[in-house]
Amino acid sequence: MFNSIYGIVSAKNAETIMLLCGSIEWEISMPSNDIHELALKNEYRVLTWLYHREDQMKLYGFSDERRRNTFLELLKVEGIGPKGAVKIMGGINQDDLEKALEAGDLTRLEAVPGLGKKTAQKMLLSLKGKLVQPQSGGAILSPYNDLVEALVGMGYDRRQAQDALVKAQSAVSSELSESEKEKNIFQEAIAYLSAG
Repeated sequence: MFNSIYGIVSAKNAETIMLLCGSIEWEISMPSNDIHELALKNEYRVLTWLYHREDQMKLYGFSDERRRNTFLELLKVEGIGPKGAVKIMGGINQDDLEKALEAGDLTRLEAVPGLGKKTAQKMLLSLKGKLVQPQSGGAILSPYNDLVEALVGMGYDRRQAQDALVKAQSAVSSELSESEKEKNIFQEAIAYLSAG
């Protein structure tokens, strides 16, 4: 499937951009604050997600992997579809969204255009701990960031996954090969998380 499209922004409005790639011009729906970062006639790599139903196909785009992951997490919240997720992301910047979710700030979420109290509450319940990014220079080494993502994908809280991986790193022998070490760290982290 499409992971990203690299091309020239030939047109844009509040909700979509046109990205010229060779002789094909793609229409891509994006959050408005992602669109504002793109300048006409410049080349960009836009990460994508294809929405496909019997009667419709629509391509959604994002400025980076963090934004696309946020979109995909929002889709898991009951009552939020692709169009709603893009609108939410356009109404609040990424850092503010993550802070509001981590702090349980319902008032801040309700202030996002198109986001009512019930949906904001569902977002808090579903997404707290799932959008937090690893801190640069933190205890998780970059080679193991993919393990954090794998654990989050399995439904674990991001912070708990990070903590479990830190513990697991100290429990695994440093004499193992890199691939064996990573495998054992992952298994140890799951054991820590399962034990509660």
